[in-house]
Amino acid sequence: MVVAQHIIRDATRQNLAAGDLLPSERVMLEKYEIGRGTLREALRLLEFQGVIALKPGPRGGPVMLDPDASHLASSLILLMQLKDAPFSVIIEARSALEPMISRLAAQRVSGETLVELKETIERMHGSLGDQYEFLEANKSFHDLIAWSSGNPLFGYMVDSLLGIMDGTAIGIDYPPHRREAIIVAHTRIYESLSQGDEIGSEERMREHIDAYRRYAQRKYPDLLEQVIQWDRALG
Repeated sequence: MVVAQHIIRDATRQNLAAGDLLPSERVMLEKYEIGRGTLREALRLLEFQGVIALKPGPRGGPVMLDPDASHLASSLILLMQLKDAPFSVIIEARSALEPMISRLAAQRVSGETLVELKETIERMHGSLGDQYEFLEANKSFHDLIAWSSGNPLFGYMVDSLLGIMDGTAIGIDYPPHRREAIIVAHTRIYESLSQGDEIGSEERMREHIDAYRRYAQRKYPDLLEQVIQWDRALG
């Protein structure tokens, strides 16, 4: 662990980015004054965390990656299962975080991201008859807003929970009329974001999450009290 921390500290100081190779094994053995077994365990730890990949071949070696939120998702969901946390905690967290995130995004969202947000809404229109594709576009919409907040912690938090936020992992379904209501809500949020309307963006997102909460409580009250399962959520 200590060696892995030193490797990342030095990579950060050297401004290494995704795709850049770390120093060779020989260089790191000399630099950190450790044995080959210790170095390889440190590299395996970083690989497991999604920070590096071990590139094979004569010109290979450990290469930096741009880690996604999958490892954070796995840890969070496992911890929630161990605490017997029901699915309702996800809705509670969304109600607290996403309106604030949307407010920040209204200040910081780029023109390019606004185009992407509009495209997700168009994808949802085109997939009203396909729940899987519809929900994939829905996830992209919320993910784009989270990262547009300018706060990477919010981005990773929302990104890490996107796989279970819609509730399909525990059996929540979205009939056509509910999908149409989601499109309307997303359109209103998009319009507020495109106008740089901080208060409107926050209020529209809160209304959207509240409508989702009411729908889930009315149609699936028992499912909301189910404990989130690590294996089911990460499928």
